[in-house]
Amino acid sequence: MGTVRPKIVTVFGTRPEAVKMAPVIDALARSAFDYRVVVTGQHREMLDQVLKLFAIKPHYDLNIMQHGQTLTDVTTRVLTGLEPILQQEQPHAVLVHGDTTTALGAALAAFYQQIPVGHVEAGLRTADSYDPFPEEMNRRLVDRLADYHFAPTQTAADNLSAEGANPAYVFVTGNTVIDALLKVVKSDYRFRDPHLAQLTQSRCRLLLVTTHRRENIGERMAGIYRALRRIIAEHPDVELVFSLHKNPAIRKQVRLALGNTARIHLIEPPEYVEFANLMNHAYFILTDSGGIQEEAPALGKPVLVLRETTERPEGISAGTLWRVGTAEEEIVAATEALLGDTALYQRMAQAPNPYGDGKAAQRIITHLTELLL
Repeated sequence: MGTVRPKIVTVFGTRPEAVKMAPVIDALARSAFDYRVVVTGQHREMLDQVLKLFAIKPHYDLNIMQHGQTLTDVTTRVLTGLEPILQQEQPHAVLVHGDTTTALGAALAAFYQQIPVGHVEAGLRTADSYDPFPEEMNRRLVDRLADYHFAPTQTAADNLSAEGANPAYVFVTGNTVIDALLKVVKSDYRFRDPHLAQLTQSRCRLLLVTTHRRENIGERMAGIYRALRRIIAEHPDVELVFSLHKNPAIRKQVRLALGNTARIHLIEPPEYVEFANLMNHAYFILTDSGGIQEEAPALGKPVLVLRETTERPEGISAGTLWRVGTAEEEIVAATEALLGDTALYQRMAQAPNPYGDGKAAQRIITHLTELLL
């Protein structure tokens, strides 16, 4: 009889998770492990785009997404959906990623079955339980449930150590998003979307913008959008590309504030490979996204972080991120500085990327091999 290979179950449900777990799944496929891929479908359309891009075929799909779903709905459907799968598969470990409600539900489901949990992108903190909400508390809870912590940076590892995590099971790996990014960004990339192809050929400086944080909805976003209108009005050599989020409340606010404004292009969220290459064509990026704060430094793109807090202080320390908050005047001032000060722009663009070298996934599999084989 052959030796039974240890089994790893990976669980994810959103587009960012899928992007960041794709390199891990690829590394698992080339490892000594047996593995299963479970998707929850917390996001549906955007998740499916990434599965197709990276040729990931889930073994199980919980397909939990429903219109108007609440955090409670997502959590309970992940728990009840995973229970029979974990009982049947009996894996040696369950891997979850980051700070989503899927990650929290999956970690708790594994804990209930007394299965070790590995947390990819462990240790990120803002120190504010409600900012970002619910992500900050999700990741804290996942780290309490996790047995193995795969921290993207030394700062994240230090956070875990300060909270009492066993140092023998805290591993600094880099961030797997850099692995994924470096596979899809090409200097000679040809955009499939004709509108994006046209925009990236413009002689104007292209600013890329995204906003989606729950805690920013309302007056904070209103301040951001007022700043964007001023920037465009004062800089005829600038075009702004705004990638709309799927959240209906955010889309409505964006369209009311920025719709039908010359040189502001509101676009549907591109597929990941298109968006990654769009980032590569941007002059710089304004965003409240966490993942973009990690990706842009690898492309040499300065980022103005439109948040009051960030769980990614390494980029600020390195000089590639500038946390400007959500106040209109602060955003305008920072944007004016980056547009007008070539030396400042070059310092930010050339700052070292603190989030990895594209080999994070293999490091994770190496650590799991040492732990489980």
